[in-house]
Amino acid sequence: MNGTVRQVTPEVDAITLLAGAQFVDAFRVEIGAATVNAREACTRMVLHGPRWIDVLLRLRNILVTPFGLKTSGEGAPAPHGLIGLFPVVDETPERLVAGFDDYHLDFRIVVDVAGGATSRQVTSTTLVRTHNLLGRTYLALITPFHKLVVRAMMGRIVEPAR
Repeated sequence: MNGTVRQVTPEVDAITLLAGAQFVDAFRVEIGAATVNAREACTRMVLHGPRWIDVLLRLRNILVTPFGLKTSGEGAPAPHGLIGLFPVVDETPERLVAGFDDYHLDFRIVVDVAGGATSRQVTSTTLVRTHNLLGRTYLALITPFHKLVVRAMMGRIVEPAR
């Protein structure tokens, strides 16, 4: 069914994308015949997400600043530019990989577009590798919110471009 976001088994090569990742999850949405490439799907998710996500992100940035954690990927290697606060590290029309490394953890977001002309789908996979107790604690605290945020952001993919 178009527009329904569901959690799926990740189908990425985690070793190639982020060796040592301790957390990997994936969500998929059916987009029917929509002609959306990976960059457009990621842009709709990140830049046109629900406003409550922006509020959570601002709160997160306030809370992590005293710990010296990054509040965006600005300044990180971004051979394909930035989408919102995420540096794009690799890109084809079918796959976009974004993310950056920080003191407490490294993460990657992989947006894949696949399927035939009338039954296309977008899958968003998140990979996280923690480095220390702060990273493991952060991941444990953020995981419930992460699932809500990804589902809400992916719902924006099926909406018309703004």
